[in-house]
Amino acid sequence: MVHDPLRTPGGDEGQSPEGGGERIAKALARAGVASRREVERLIAEGRVAINGRTLTTPAVRIEADDILTVDGEVVGEAEPVRLFRYHKPAGLVTSHKDPQGRPTVFQGLPQGLPRLISVGRLDLATEGLLLLTNDGGVARALELPSTGLVRRYRARAFGRITQDRLDALKAGVTVDGVRYGPIEAVIDKARDGASGANLWITVTLSEGKNREVRKVLESVGLKVNRLIRLAYGPFALSTLPPGEIEEVGPRVIRELFSDLIPPEDLPRGDKPKWSRRAPVSEKRREGAGEAIVSAEASETRGRPAYKAGWARPKPKPPGGRSAPKPGSRKPESRKPGSRKPDAERAGKTDISRSSTAPKARPVKPSESPPDGGRPPGPRGPSRSASPPGRRGAPRKGPPKGGGRGPRG
Repeated sequence: MVHDPLRTPGGDEGQSPEGGGERIAKALARAGVASRREVERLIAEGRVAINGRTLTTPAVRIEADDILTVDGEVVGEAEPVRLFRYHKPAGLVTSHKDPQGRPTVFQGLPQGLPRLISVGRLDLATEGLLLLTNDGGVARALELPSTGLVRRYRARAFGRITQDRLDALKAGVTVDGVRYGPIEAVIDKARDGASGANLWITVTLSEGKNREVRKVLESVGLKVNRLIRLAYGPFALSTLPPGEIEEVGPRVIRELFSDLIPPEDLPRGDKPKWSRRAPVSEKRREGAGEAIVSAEASETRGRPAYKAGWARPKPKPPGGRSAPKPGSRKPESRKPGSRKPDAERAGKTDISRSSTAPKARPVKPSESPPDGGRPPGPRGPSRSASPPGRRGAPRKGPPKGGGRGPRG
């Protein structure tokens, strides 16, 4: 919509506190201009206008066809709801600005993201899953205990305690005048030492008050020295590396929070808008560059060019011989000075050693020679000294230990 300076405002000064529509602070926050508190400061400084009239109070509601300007620039339409998973490392403050100058969560976020706010907070020493969104109303709805989103933590504590004492937390506990709801705590691992025990405890709750896990465990005699948030409602930390951020898909938001988000604010489509991965066009350019480089290098070597994505040949060792595979037998090598076999020196093949010739079975000491007499000597087999009648008639057919007979 083009700004029309002659447009007639709906109210006396273009402001309608009692009318319908969306509050000005919420609209500018959803558009990514600033937080609600910062919008109130901008209005007090006279930098926000609606339909050409400067606002003097944040108690204003705008309609769909109203035109907002900040410092004279028209504010675009509000973006649909977006949600992100972020692995917060220890040592970061969950705030946009820190009076003490400590590093914040939002200072380390990558470029290309909208203006985000956190769903709840994690203190300076706590790490793990932190949900970020561009809609303050959605953040508030996800923080309320009435929504029923369960938070799961993993705490490392120092001290000694039994599981029965931790089970008593299921009925709730009051610490320093603050009443905390039911908490489920389970001991996962315990290691006793001379001065105490180190415990790993899984804590599940649904309120998420300020430093709730630490205060409740300290009330039963445990000192928490590490705290990790593993899950927030249906979203889990999983394998997201520390300091990394990942956008939740629009379809997941529609399926889970359609009752919490107005239909006009629900995201459309199936794929998230932001991803740390490089665009497809850049990947194609990089692949084409690699193909050109490989083609130029192959031309200089006289080898065929390999396209990007093909399996490249393994580099051969110097000398042209490929390295033997693990577990393979080494080639036999003759010792220096050894003589070659007679058949190899003569350039002939020994027929008697051929694989096609039948092999004679060696005669065992307990067996008698095939002819019943002495074993054959260098001049051939000799006749038996005993008369043939003692051992019976000679057997017809192939000899007993002489191998196969003729076929057929």
